[in-house]
Amino acid sequence: MNPTRRARTAACLLLAATLALLTGCDRPGSSGGGDAFGPGSTQVASADPSGRAPVDLTPLLQPAKKYLGVALDGAPASWDPVQKYTEMVGKQPNIVENYAGWGDQFDSTGVRLTWQNGALPYIAWEPHDTPLADIAKGGSDDYLKAFATAVQKTNVPVAISFAHEMNGHWYDWGTKTNSAEDFVTAWRRIHDIFQDRGASNVIWVWSPNIVNPVQQIPLQPYYPGDGYVDWVGMVGYWTECCDRDFEQLYGPTMQQVRKFSGKPFIISETAAEPGKKASSFVNELFTGIEKHPDVLGFVWFNISKRADWRLEKTPSSLKAFKEHAADPQYGFDPRKP
Repeated sequence: MNPTRRARTAACLLLAATLALLTGCDRPGSSGGGDAFGPGSTQVASADPSGRAPVDLTPLLQPAKKYLGVALDGAPASWDPVQKYTEMVGKQPNIVENYAGWGDQFDSTGVRLTWQNGALPYIAWEPHDTPLADIAKGGSDDYLKAFATAVQKTNVPVAISFAHEMNGHWYDWGTKTNSAEDFVTAWRRIHDIFQDRGASNVIWVWSPNIVNPVQQIPLQPYYPGDGYVDWVGMVGYWTECCDRDFEQLYGPTMQQVRKFSGKPFIISETAAEPGKKASSFVNELFTGIEKHPDVLGFVWFNISKRADWRLEKTPSSLKAFKEHAADPQYGFDPRKP
């Protein structure tokens, strides 16, 4: 749901079908196993040539408390949206997600600003207009090397999710024109370039859409392997059309992933459509996460796009969110986990 780049895609989709995909409603639309909680591929960053101490990612990979994340228009280019959101919900988010198009330069200023203010920078990297097969064959290597070098130079932790919702058909990096092999090969190539450039300060987030609306697409063929992934993200939204609890919305995806990976989960994009059910959906989100120690937290998509997902749109859901977010287990300073 990139607030800028996704507009082109949105024009091609009907609203009802799109909401169905995001929520996992039962109709078309958007939306190698390893040791359980085994070590990720990016725990201690490579030595910084400037002499700075390398970043230790280990405390961030499975923290004792939960991540309380957000995606906002205008952030992290400016911190004002985050401050206003913090005032609204009563607690500062400790993940700030933004969307980068393929070919965009690394936003080192925004990343540093996010980290300096006590939140983990999270980049959803969207390969628009570039076939995954081309990336897999090395067609973007020069761009990737420059991007990885810039990431390494910041010397702060950065979560990166490449080609989210790859198991869906609604993006140009999705199943219509790309194979699972293309995706996996591209992912591994990107990861290896980052490692070669010393950019091991990255938390790699493999982030499929929840499987409910695309049950015919198995996830395992799209998994790059535990050596290339730190977190398993899940993209899934609640809408008024489908009265699902946490287990119904996310459970099928978690069950499928657990057959081939023990990596911890994070809900990498979620929100509740405004309406009578919105507050109950917010309750489900928090209580469901609390029941699963292997779910690290979530990122709330607080942006008005194909639906108005902003908490402030529904006072009852905002009230519920504030009450749950006040729990000490949600939110912590990732600089001092």
